[in-house]
This record gives sequence, C-alpha cells and structure tokens, in this order.
Amino acid sequence: MNPSTLREKIRSGEHNTHTSGLGSDYVQANLAIVPKEYAFDFLLFANRNPKSCPIIDVLEPGVVESALAAGSDIRSDIPLYFVYENGKLTEKRQDLKEIWRDDFVSFLIGCSFTFESALLKGGVPLKHIEQNKNVAMFITNRQTKQAGEFSGPVVVSMRPIKNELVQKAIDVTAQFPNMHGSPIHVGDPKEIGIEDISKPDFGEFTEFGEGETPVFWECGVTPQSVAIHSQIPFVITHAPGHMFITDVTNDEFLRNS
Repeated sequence: MNPSTLREKIRSGEHNTHTSGLGSDYVQANLAIVPKEYAFDFLLFANRNPKSCPIIDVLEPGVVESALAAGSDIRSDIPLYFVYENGKLTEKRQDLKEIWRDDFVSFLIGCSFTFESALLKGGVPLKHIEQNKNVAMFITNRQTKQAGEFSGPVVVSMRPIKNELVQKAIDVTAQFPNMHGSPIHVGDPKEIGIEDISKPDFGEFTEFGEGETPVFWECGVTPQSVAIHSQIPFVITHAPGHMFITDVTNDEFLRNS
C-alpha cells in the first residue's frame, strides 16, 4: 500500500492504531507542534539533541502540508495526537482541525521505525513487530541539553536483540543518524535509570527470550517528556508509536542524508 493511501486510511479513521510495521519501506516521523513564539527554542533544542530529536522537516506557521508528503495534512494524517498544556496531558485527539491555529509550527522528527526496516532486511528479527506490538519506550536518567525553556530526560525505545546480532544491529542503525542512529545503551537497563523493564512508560513490553540482550535507542518521544518537564503552555505531539508516514523511501532518505 502506498503512503498516500495509508494516510487516507488514517485521515478517515479506518486505521487508528500504531504504525509499527506499516508502510515499512517509507520514512516515518515523530511530530511536535509548538506556537511560533517557542519555535526557535525548540529548533535549537533539537539541534543540541540530534540523536533524540533529528529534524527532517519544519512546516512554517499555519502550514499543514509537509514537503515530504504531497497532499498531506499534518492535522489529520496521524492516528492519534496528544495535547499538553502546562506540562499536563489534557487531551487525546484523532484530528486537530478544531483546535488548529495559524501560529502553530510543526516539526517532523526522524523515527526508529525507519531503521527497523533495515534491521529486518539485514536479518535482525524484531519481536515487537512479530507480535504486532508498539515498541517499548522508557524515560531514562539521562538528561537532554537545554535550550530556552526546553529541557528534560531522554526517552529511549528498547528492542530485545539476539546476542550474536547486537553488533550487527549497532552497525545497521549507525547508518541512520537522522533516525536516532546507533544505540545509546546496551545491556543492564538500571544503568540508565530503568528500574522495571517490564513496565514501559510508553508502548508495550516485549518479553526477553534466552540469549537476548536489551538494546536502547534514543527516541522521538523525548519531546513529550520535555513538554511535561518544561511545562510549556501548549505542545501537540503524536501519540507514541502513531507516526506520520512520508512519501520518501528509506533508501532515498539514506542516499540523500
């Protein structure tokens, strides 16, 4: 199914769950929307934290169509949105049209779902996709570099990887610096502040099997932890795992990045 058709299904509500494994040959993106007065500070924050927040597109104030997806509408082409006010999750919406403002600036942020396709093609199995689960995500004890009012902890996504394939997973994902790149941590989750690996902060837990190692990558859900921590008056994000699907293939993106 091509990306335009997938976005139409999302826009109509026909598809209203996570996008992991969906349109796997195409670049998917996280989303953060802030009022114009906060846009420069957010761009600076992303620049200072490129592994957590690699920007792949910025839509000018009020613009709803991404240059990466012809005919797209950022207000309705994601299955679920989270609305934060002063650090609190106040609303979950399937459409932003009723609350859209002309001063909203939208940032599309690289997503690890892109390198998942490369991992699978490289022979690295991913259990959460096999089990049709949203990837597990955790708030860590690592801190982002502050910019303006934006600061807070790094969020990571976790995937159990067979021990003999961990180095291959590192090598494959390192090719995608604009999609979080190589892992931030391999092994003991407590070293990055995760006390109970079975209880993710976002997404769904994927159980470990014998001979598997937890591998952690910085995650585009970090803006949500930052929105909460910084208590920005108004921030809109995608719901974790519910991504924006672009028209750009993973191979095209890799060649041009």
